[in-house]
Amino acid sequence: MSAMVLYRGQVCPEWVDYNGHMRDAYYLLVFSLASDALIDRIGLDDAARQSRRRSVYTLEVHLNYLREMKEGDPLRVEGRILASDHKRLQVFFSLHYGEEDAPAACSEQLLIHVDTGSGRSTAFDEDVLSRIGELSPPGAGFESPYVGRSIALKV
Repeated sequence: MSAMVLYRGQVCPEWVDYNGHMRDAYYLLVFSLASDALIDRIGLDDAARQSRRRSVYTLEVHLNYLREMKEGDPLRVEGRILASDHKRLQVFFSLHYGEEDAPAACSEQLLIHVDTGSGRSTAFDEDVLSRIGELSPPGAGFESPYVGRSIALKV
């Protein structure tokens, strides 16, 4: 499956730290905004979330910083669904400087569908499952050195 462009913007002045680089927390903010766009694309936009009393929560995030970004730098986030089941999505996002191919940061995330009334996980509705299937056709395959990683210090 090819990646979807989910977010475009630029590094805002308030996102920059004392080293003149984008603060680490703002990389996650940008990936969060891309996640919102992906959730909209699978059919859970704000109106659907309100009427169905459903949402998507983040369970786990892995974030790799690969290149510094500075104030005013153009950025683009691409995303793809790596895997899914009846209530979870494994997604991968890459943040790029402008239109460059090489990522400046990558994030693998595990998301879960939730009934906002009960606060408990629940199965996606059939129309949402269908859209997820359209965005992640079987056998699409995607490999990245930033997928499936764990943190370990080998001593």
